Amino acid sequence: MSDTSQAIIERFRAAYGQDIDLSLRPAYLDLLEKFGNPQKHLPPVFHVAGTNGKGSTCAFLRAMLEAAGYKTHVYTSPHLVSFHERIRLAGKLITEEELVELLLAAEKLAAPGSVSYFEAWTAAAFAAFARHDADFTILETGLGGRLDATNVVDNPLATIITRLSFDHREYLGDTMDKIAREKAGIMREGAPCFSAFQPDVLALKTLGEEAAKLRVPLLVGGKDWKAEERGDGFRFTDATRRYDLPKPALLGQHQYQNAGLAIAALSVLPEPLPLEAITQGLRTVYWPARLQRLTTGPLVSLAPKGAEVWLDGGHNDSAGEVLAAQIERWQKEDGPNPKPLYIVLGMLTTKVPKEFLSPFAKHIVQLRTVPINHETLGYTAEALAFEARKIGLSCVKEAKNAADAFADLAKLRTSTPPRILICGSLYLAGAVLAQQGDEACRR
Repeated sequence: MSDTSQAIIERFRAAYGQDIDLSLRPAYLDLLEKFGNPQKHLPPVFHVAGTNGKGSTCAFLRAMLEAAGYKTHVYTSPHLVSFHERIRLAGKLITEEELVELLLAAEKLAAPGSVSYFEAWTAAAFAAFARHDADFTILETGLGGRLDATNVVDNPLATIITRLSFDHREYLGDTMDKIAREKAGIMREGAPCFSAFQPDVLALKTLGEEAAKLRVPLLVGGKDWKAEERGDGFRFTDATRRYDLPKPALLGQHQYQNAGLAIAALSVLPEPLPLEAITQGLRTVYWPARLQRLTTGPLVSLAPKGAEVWLDGGHNDSAGEVLAAQIERWQKEDGPNPKPLYIVLGMLTTKVPKEFLSPFAKHIVQLRTVPINHETLGYTAEALAFEARKIGLSCVKEAKNAADAFADLAKLRTSTPPRILICGSLYLAGAVLAQQGDEACRR
């Protein structure tokens, strides 16, 4: 029986275990060399690091460039339903046949356990990108920046740093200056760096110091460029442009900033991107599990009559703040009878439930905790419920899974149909989309 990509991926996982290694080890560099150093033969690269908004910013870059007629290679992580989502070749997901071929090559070229699975996958992605024609490459770091497997590109067109926050403390450090220094590791002399507005003063100071060391122009949101909500859209301004733009297809005020960051970075193009392409990209951009409305599928059918069902993969403090802002906007739009907020929550034990939940805890009417199936690092429903109660929530019950949670919530009687938000983890979001039979991740 021939190999499948999933079988090869599982072999890499088994050979390496669950640990994460941030070191750009010689074995990985040797694997790239055996592949012919494909990272040296990529179309011009936009390299994206940060804590929140990396994937959305990549999605905006892709949508706008493709709206202008350019072909883009895109590397993102994690995937939601299918591993193929991580590698887009000239706009299309990598085929199973090519993915199997490249993963088998990586398996043959690297000794078992000598490279991490992310290193193997990144090497395979670079090899795929180098063999297919495209105009641009969009690379999202997996974790950190300085020692990330993607950080082997010497001459990016531009580097991009999204909003920084606390995440992966065990690898990146427990202070914002340490985290910022790791993310700034993708900067390269000669390539401008575009940063989102950074609420943390220390993070911004550190980015500035690292840019100065490398003589890198650093253009920061709120200072060198701005994205400001206006009416039913937003205005983007920088030193040479002022655009009045429509609301992005991705929901949430934070998406104005992610869109603005992409527009700012696109200023490095030899020819300015037409305003029509920027506008079309904003209207057509798609990035699942980021405040995504679910309108069909088995979970929706289990929801209380008239309920809204939303899905979001956010899991840290700043993601909680983003959700809080959107929840407050929803309630304002609802008028005098706001929809009661029900939360279905699943999280990994590497995250901090208190930091995520606290920004919007006061709005929660009911909360159901669920495990994340097939994730050894996931909280049990009972342990997560305990964490939720520690911050003062008393409306908490455990559920076996999301379907069980929805069935329980449907028993409640309210005068106004509720708004149900499934959140806490991209892994939970991926499991939900898989249950939905959602093929939209392939767009």
